[in-house]
Amino acid sequence: MAASGRKIYWELFATFFKIGAFTFGGGWAMISIIEREIVDKHQWIERNDFLDLLAVSQALPGILAVNIATSTGDKIRGVWGSIVAAAGTIMPSFLLILLIAIFLTPDIIKNNVVISSIFMGIRPAVVALIVAPVITSAKAAKLTLKTFWIPVVVAAMISLDFGWPSNPILYIVLGAAGGLLWWKLRNKTKETS
Repeated sequence: MAASGRKIYWELFATFFKIGAFTFGGGWAMISIIEREIVDKHQWIERNDFLDLLAVSQALPGILAVNIATSTGDKIRGVWGSIVAAAGTIMPSFLLILLIAIFLTPDIIKNNVVISSIFMGIRPAVVALIVAPVITSAKAAKLTLKTFWIPVVVAAMISLDFGWPSNPILYIVLGAAGGLLWWKLRNKTKETS
């Protein structure tokens, strides 16, 4: 742990405030930045623990970045750590939305060339921020050429309308059942040989 006492609360708040303030594109875009901050820079969590934390945070309801912040804060300083880290993540968005609600109307945003250009420039960066954790997660999951087709096919089935349910939960259950079936067949083959 990098700090002790009250200083750690400030570090938690400042770190997650920075993540919340300078990341556009939602939770997936934040993952690589969160990983760099809490795993590499502050070393609050080991990389394998971060991947487990990421998996649990995705499964929980709510905002991914807030879930990760809450879990990290809890691991470091318990309930108060989780409150401080979550507040740091939420505060920039809250302040930005408050300022927009006070000063900008939808017509000003839509008709302002500068604001439109800013959002157009942010889009490619958001794509890169989303792709980076996907690659990291694929490496951590030991995705190979033999298994690469699985997430590609599932993503296509979810996003394209093939006439069957496109609920991601269905594909998670089917993936778990397929993995269990593969494991049983593999063990059965080992027993017979």
